[in-house]
Amino acid sequence: MSVSVTPGVPGPHLMQAAFIVEDLDAAIDAWIKTTGIGPFFVVPNIVLTEFDYRGQRSSGLDFSVAIAQSGGVQIELIQQHSDGPSAYRDLIAKGQQGFHHFCIYTSDYDATRARYLAAGAESALDGLFGEVRFCYIDTSPTIGCMIELVEEHPLEGEFFARIAEAAKDWDGVTDPIRPAFPA
Repeated sequence: MSVSVTPGVPGPHLMQAAFIVEDLDAAIDAWIKTTGIGPFFVVPNIVLTEFDYRGQRSSGLDFSVAIAQSGGVQIELIQQHSDGPSAYRDLIAKGQQGFHHFCIYTSDYDATRARYLAAGAESALDGLFGEVRFCYIDTSPTIGCMIELVEEHPLEGEFFARIAEAAKDWDGVTDPIRPAFPA
């Protein structure tokens, strides 16, 4: 598979590196202690009631995420709670943890997704987070990981900006774990 790029035109910006973990709280603690990256913004128990998994309609994917900013790149930690198959379990078996995907935040979601599919990649998961479309493109045969595509959206952009702003002057101690969407 080879996704074509136009010479002289900047390629996609990999804005996030994501890891599958077995215990989100322990992983956050380990990342903070090991790297000093933080604070982490947690979105608990995201349940996809409907999504496409490798072209088949599916339901009931339950996972939590924690996101922090390190310079120009987000670090995302993902814990899958449900036992069913998913793009997460395709690469990282239950009980294991490790690197899973890079994320591309795109203003032209349809064209970007179509380019990967036309190049021979398979979409492992297509879903909605609120109004925001996202998918995991299985590029593991060519680069060893998946590529997540996320459609640009004002609410998502504000959330990402809040994460980046919190990281700028974080002292490494104060409020290391924060709710993504305060009550």
